[in-house]
Amino acid sequence: MEKKKAPPPVADINVTPMVDVMLVVLIIFMVITPMLSKSIPVDLALTRNPVTMPDADKEDAIIVAITRDGQVFLSPGLKKMDPSDLAPQVKDLLTGRTSKMVYIKADGRAKYEKVEDVVDNLRAGSVDEVGLLTEQVLDNKRLAKSQAAPAK
Repeated sequence: MEKKKAPPPVADINVTPMVDVMLVVLIIFMVITPMLSKSIPVDLALTRNPVTMPDADKEDAIIVAITRDGQVFLSPGLKKMDPSDLAPQVKDLLTGRTSKMVYIKADGRAKYEKVEDVVDNLRAGSVDEVGLLTEQVLDNKRLAKSQAAPAK
């Protein structure tokens, strides 16, 4: 009886399983990436001489966003709310913090009445420091996102 020889080793790499895994990972990233947005998209008002507020970029910063159509959102958490409900919510968020600054991120085309209403409600909630977030403009071009001076 003759001994059977083993087939020679295959030198080709089977990439099909790797491609399958990479496609699944790509699909997962495509689904999750839009959910990672932590802020409401607004076109900020333009200013020429802003004052930088680096604390506004912190993850736990309290930001009230006002969209063009007048909707009000409170971060962290991106909760949509009525401006009259802001005072108790912000007061709860400010307890135990060293910085009592609340940032307003209003769309440049939002009605001023809505922004004024938000500021009045924040003041009613014993918020003393309010920062208005803007974009810097130079020669009618948007250069970089920056912040305007805090209102005291």
